[in-house]
This record gives sequence, structure tokens and C-alpha cells, in this order.
Amino acid sequence: MTTIVDYRMGNLRSVKNALSRLGAEFTVTSDPELILAADRVILPGVGNAAEAMDNIRSEGLAEVIRSLRRPVLGICIGMQILCRHSEEGDTDCLGVFDTDVRRFEASADLKVPHMGWNGIGNLDSKLFKGVNGGSFVYFVHSYRPELCCDTVATCNYGGLFSAALKYENFYGTQFHPEKSGDTGEAILRNFLSL
Repeated sequence: MTTIVDYRMGNLRSVKNALSRLGAEFTVTSDPELILAADRVILPGVGNAAEAMDNIRSEGLAEVIRSLRRPVLGICIGMQILCRHSEEGDTDCLGVFDTDVRRFEASADLKVPHMGWNGIGNLDSKLFKGVNGGSFVYFVHSYRPELCCDTVATCNYGGLFSAALKYENFYGTQFHPEKSGDTGEAILRNFLSL
């Protein structure tokens, strides 16, 4: 059973719909015991990193999430809170991934937020089995994780950043696989098969 963690951030519905389309069994909960008992865990999220971390802490989930030994997928804010620190609200995060999250610097040529379809490359994870480099996925974000030893996919938007991260059983995508058409569906299928 896959558990979607409800920590009062947006995007639960689209993740639920995507898993339903794939025929996956899942539950949505913030109950630590159910999260710890799951076969795999998804941390969805749209919103603010500081608020997300406040919610994680108030639900008593920080140590629960860090202690997970089953496959975990953080999506967007769900991935960012698995990093060390976010400039959004000057927030200490869970520290699973060995990188920090920085704000894009807007310019005449670079609109912030980064919103829409963009290609990903340097794919290096079972998460991307059958996915070609240069495949397009859907992004909506103003902050991005820096490149690091945990980077398993990159995107170029005003410079390269981590489009996906992996450390042990933890995976993260800055893009939204649940909104990324056939490519996103393949990535979610790969996660569900881990």
C-alpha cells in the first residue's frame, strides 16, 4: 500500500487522481503509524517551504519521515523539505538530501516562478527507467535545489539545478510527475515498482 502524507499542503487531489489512473492502492493520512507501515510513501506539496516544515513538525512527522526505510518520493515542496535548508522563510528542513534550496533570480530573460514544460537530462536513477533524456515534464516553482552528489536529473532554467534527487530510499522530483503526461506516468509507475 502506498501512503500519501497529508501535511496540509496543496496538491493532494492531483496525486490521488494520478495514482487512481495507474490502478494503485493508496491511502491519505498524517498518522505516523500508518506512514511507518506503508510499502511506499509520497510527500506531495504545493506552497511555502516554511509553512510545510511548520506543519510537518506540528504533526510530529519530522523524525517519522527521516526514519523511513521504504521508498519515499517527495514532489515539489515535498522534495524541497527533504533538503538541508530553504531560502524560502530561511527554513531548516529535514536534511535527507545533501543540498540547499535557493530562489531563482528573476531577470528580463528569466521569469519567476518557473512555470510550464521543460526538458530534463542527466537521468541517473531507476525512477527514470524507460524515460529519455530531454523528455519534458511540468514545473511550477520559484525555488530550486542546487546541484549536489544526490542529483539524478537536471533541468536548465537560468542555469542547471536538480530536477530530481536520490539518497538511499529517498527520491524527489522538483517537477510534478502527476501533471507531466505520459512521461510523468512512467516515472510514477517506476516509483510504484520500487
